[in-house]
Amino acid sequence: MIDARDLREALAQEKPRHAPYAGLKSALARYRQIESTGGWSAVPPGATLRTGDTGPRVAALRARLTASDDLRGAPPGDAYDDALGAAVGRFQARHGLTKDGIAGPRTIEEMNVPVGARIDQLRVNLERGRWLLHDIGDEFVAVNIAGFELYLIRNENIAWSTRVQVGKPYRATPVFRSRITYLVFNPTWTVPPGILANDILPAQKRDRSTLAKKGLEVLDARGNPVAADSIDWENARASRFPYMLRQAPGPSNALGRVKFMFPNDHAVYLHDTPSKSLFEKDERAFSSGCIRVHDPLRLAEILLEGQKGWSRAEIDRTIAAGATRSVTLATPVPVWPTYWTAWVDADGVVQFRRDLYGRDAKVLSGLGAPFSIRKRGVQ
Repeated sequence: MIDARDLREALAQEKPRHAPYAGLKSALARYRQIESTGGWSAVPPGATLRTGDTGPRVAALRARLTASDDLRGAPPGDAYDDALGAAVGRFQARHGLTKDGIAGPRTIEEMNVPVGARIDQLRVNLERGRWLLHDIGDEFVAVNIAGFELYLIRNENIAWSTRVQVGKPYRATPVFRSRITYLVFNPTWTVPPGILANDILPAQKRDRSTLAKKGLEVLDARGNPVAADSIDWENARASRFPYMLRQAPGPSNALGRVKFMFPNDHAVYLHDTPSKSLFEKDERAFSSGCIRVHDPLRLAEILLEGQKGWSRAEIDRTIAAGATRSVTLATPVPVWPTYWTAWVDADGVVQFRRDLYGRDAKVLSGLGAPFSIRKRGVQ
């Protein structure tokens, strides 16, 4: 910066130039314009509203959706018609809610978030863009933890996407970068220390059939089987538990039929899951930190494209055989779990999500704090 001929231009070059950042800037300008013209009024609480309803709350709903441009070209009124139902559906889709066109409590809760709070949300995510949108490469796998989605990005475009389940708030999925280096078909699952301490041991103490129900075998330090009924479970402690608990491959395995491995300090990876029904939920924070993938075999197929001997048919045959098999990727693929509570999608539609892990407030506080210079060595 000191050596730059034009400091303003040098600073401009450091700003992200990617479409997601530009989209957020445009959305911020638009929402500030909405605020300058009075914002929007809240929809009064009450019963669920749906097509055919009339009254003052419907009129308030129409005004609210007109203000945010979800309802366009429709005259004011107090009737819940098909146009209003479609506008409610559009609003729901861009807030991660079930798109049913019915204004229930959860939908109205999101509508009643003030425009100022949405502006703050956009500012926070622009700041995340300034942190993260650098040196991201032409092809990578990205996970939006707060949006419960996985994307395969190629040349800044979404080539493929699928739903994911992420960590519960008290077992939050972290943000980091790594590279997927290999896949494991028909994986075994070894119970990690956290789940052993918080879930398995307490359950086994209450019910001695827990291990059998979960298909977990006990192994000693050399990998030899140990009879579960020979262990003093009442006095077992995770901190000094001398055994390993392992689940054999199969459809009920906690990792499903495939896992995607990448080095990181968090013991987090992508994997299949037998808990398929949970992908139908709007908010999908159910794991212990790892990322469960809705269509993992398609992801495996994409990552192995062009790699000799790994067609989708071969993947299916490998899984059907039932044996555990690892496959190293010829070219490792960058993977990037991220956390965005606001973004603009490929169609130019601004999306908002709830702050699953309560991270936005700290960023917003930093943005609002007075400028200060951090002294070297001082945190």
